[in-house]
Amino acid sequence: MGTTPAPPGEAVVLLGAHTGEPTAVQLLSDRRGSRAWKLQGPKRAVVLKANNPDGDNARDKAAEMAQEDDHLLRLTAACALSPDYRVSAGTWDGGRWLAVNWIDGTPLWRALTLARGPEGDRASVRPWLAGIARTWTEHLALMHVAGWAHADVQPTNTLVTQGGHAAVIDYALACGPGDGRRVPYQGALTHTTAPELATQILDTPADTHIQAQPSGDIWSLGASLFWCWTGRRPVAYDDDLDRPKKLAAIARGTTTALRDARPWPFPEFEDAITACLAPDPADRPTAKELTTAW
Repeated sequence: MGTTPAPPGEAVVLLGAHTGEPTAVQLLSDRRGSRAWKLQGPKRAVVLKANNPDGDNARDKAAEMAQEDDHLLRLTAACALSPDYRVSAGTWDGGRWLAVNWIDGTPLWRALTLARGPEGDRASVRPWLAGIARTWTEHLALMHVAGWAHADVQPTNTLVTQGGHAAVIDYALACGPGDGRRVPYQGALTHTTAPELATQILDTPADTHIQAQPSGDIWSLGASLFWCWTGRRPVAYDDDLDRPKKLAAIARGTTTALRDARPWPFPEFEDAITACLAPDPADRPTAKELTTAW
């Protein structure tokens, strides 16, 4: 067995002023050329992200880390992101690192475990589900008004706090005005890719940037809620298909009817999700409109 990778020492030392002397360091993820740790100190906890210098795409991941930091600074300046989220960023001998404040929440898929079964059909669950969706769209609305798309709206980038509010994380792929891209955007998680974006990805060279739009975030929002509430993805395809074939299925714009997949009826919630999944971006509600629909 290999040793657990340690976080960049330069970053840990610098972040000590924010967290206090770390009392615990936990590796959260180590995949696709990047790593993330939770640093817990007596003052607070942070998430520290860094590129894996030994990965095949180490240079791209370092550039992506720098790109996300740029996005956080610009989103904060545009009042589309809380200034409390970003902590610090910098370089280390292996590349780049970025630190954000720890959000104490549960990933959306796990948070909706109860709601996916028939036992979720209770009066207390309905306002809780609606509250998650509403606070999620409120956050996206701030980004969209500022001219940004998150461009990676999916279950793993959405945490549900104890109060039933949604918190959005991971802004590396966000697309904003006047973007000086370090890494071109070519889509994110296949399963929550909007049909029009799926078409663009299939028709665009892999080294060419695609500017994601707010309307694509709305489709991804609906797809994420559909998936995590029903346990089924909104577009049905074989898991063994390669990505282009999955994207081609999504690009056709046909989704499973929510009434055929829902674990129990919730008409207002179903109507809003269905509206988000409209194949034509012009037919989807805006995030601002959705904040009053849940």
